[in-house]
Amino acid sequence: MPQLLDSTSVKRKPHEHKKEKTRTITYRLPVKLVEELETEASQKGISQNVLTKQILEKYIQWDRFSDKIGMIPVPKAILQSLGTYMEGSDINMIVDLLKPIIKDNVMFMKGKYDLKRCIETLEDYMRASGMKSDHRIEGSLHHFIIQHELGDSWSLFTEQLLKEIFHEFLPDKKIKTQTTESTVIVTIALGADFNEHEY
Repeated sequence: MPQLLDSTSVKRKPHEHKKEKTRTITYRLPVKLVEELETEASQKGISQNVLTKQILEKYIQWDRFSDKIGMIPVPKAILQSLGTYMEGSDINMIVDLLKPIIKDNVMFMKGKYDLKRCIETLEDYMRASGMKSDHRIEGSLHHFIIQHELGDSWSLFTEQLLKEIFHEFLPDKKIKTQTTESTVIVTIALGADFNEHEY
């Protein structure tokens, strides 16, 4: 795969998470469930505590809303197959249909609709669906990287959707995109202090 960002000029700046208060609690769980958690944690090379935290975070951030907003899991192979038949007009139509749905879902899940909450919700979705995504900062430039591995049509769809979202909130900002058949990078100047998790 061609390198889309020069790693010498772009540094990954992880979002700093404030130290959270913790509390110790005890749950009574079936032995079989505990054994499955032990095995899974061991295979992932993490502690049971970290695995349990990851499971609960995914539930809080996404799973508890998915039924309410009408999300259903779709096998990756089906999406790949559908992508082979999508053309430009189809992509535009799907993006137009999705925009009000995204707005409704962000408002329902985050309590308000703005750029930060919209980006955070899309990141939650990608994490829940197993897509790789990253957010890198280079001065005032923000690079949003999505690796979907679904083919060219889905790259065009992802690029178009992200452009539409940014244009809705920042109509005068210049947006640069780079794509391959599996990866999309959208670059926009949001300022060095922009953090979608702080609102």
